[in-house]
Amino acid sequence: MRVGVRVVVMGVSGSGKSTVGRLVADGLGAGFVDGDDLHPAANVAKMSQGIPLTDDDREPWLRAVGRTLADAGPAGMVVACSALKRTYRDLIRSEAPGTYFAELDGDRALLAERMIRPGHFMPASLLDSQLATLEPLQPGEDGVRLDVAEPPEDLVTAIVDDVRSAVG
Repeated sequence: MRVGVRVVVMGVSGSGKSTVGRLVADGLGAGFVDGDDLHPAANVAKMSQGIPLTDDDREPWLRAVGRTLADAGPAGMVVACSALKRTYRDLIRSEAPGTYFAELDGDRALLAERMIRPGHFMPASLLDSQLATLEPLQPGEDGVRLDVAEPPEDLVTAIVDDVRSAVG
């Protein structure tokens, strides 16, 4: 069976991961899952209270993200997931080799403004801890880093084109 594309649209909260991820999935003809939906209830409860997650909290969630990508089949899968550290991305890749990462990066003020979303469990107060944790994509990691100040359509085009060229 042919393995479909495996893409993680990554970045801190407010970077547009879900919006861009859905559009990238559409552009690639792949499925889409919001990584927030894969968090255990305990993680959501912590974040809702403004408590940052620990690496131990994140591990089962990151494995679930990787398994979701690995189980996607020939249509492929796009997952919106913060994937802030190289070790987190390595954990995802251990479950789903060949995963491509599209990092959405932006100015702190713009990200904070975007975090004001009614009904979302992630409070803006956690932005600084996410930015402190963030390790941008590093040499040797398959992916691209883009500025979220650009229109979503431009980000999607850049990601889809790069993924298609990467998978040949």
